[in-house]
Amino acid sequence: MRRRTGAHASRAGTARRRCRWAQTPYAAYVRYHDREWGRPVHNDRRLFEMLTLEGAQAGLSWATILHKRAGYRRAFARFDPRKVARFDARRRAALRRDPAIVRNRLKIESTVSNARAFLAVQREFGSFARYLWSFVGGQPVVRLRRGRPPGRTALSDRVSRDLVRRGFRFVGSTIVYAFLQAVGVVNDHSPECFRAPRRAARAAASRRLRRSA
Repeated sequence: MRRRTGAHASRAGTARRRCRWAQTPYAAYVRYHDREWGRPVHNDRRLFEMLTLEGAQAGLSWATILHKRAGYRRAFARFDPRKVARFDARRRAALRRDPAIVRNRLKIESTVSNARAFLAVQREFGSFARYLWSFVGGQPVVRLRRGRPPGRTALSDRVSRDLVRRGFRFVGSTIVYAFLQAVGVVNDHSPECFRAPRRAARAAASRRLRRSA
């Protein structure tokens, strides 16, 4: 887990127990933890978005990327890989002047080449989601552990190697593990967090009982 909050801050709710990295006054960070992080994603466009954003984070804070997320969606055609794969040299040059995204030439170029590799995976497997989830047999890996999650695992090493072999860039094992966490292939919510699988399941069951009472 590579999350760093950065300097942005605002009021956020504190009643719920959260993973340690989400115990921050930065409201957007808390919303990301509560609504997205660790939830299984099977939508290809969303997977391409998160793969792009995790690569963009390299060397930066996640707060910076969240702050620029809307800019990324606009700049990269709402993460439609077919459109991004067709970005020509003029379009890529314009992106290097766009303050709404991280203006790093290698990261911009890699997003375009990754879109092309992404389309190749879709052609081979039917969807990128089917390819990605095949590494875990279609079921999330749940790691209910205390303390900081690892920066990489044997799973992220394996996925990273295969992505590199397929022509993806900015997909080192640490970046890939953060991606797997973000899209719920790995669930790394700490045991005391209200989003931890067992706690979330108990809360859902309790809500169902109240509705049926």
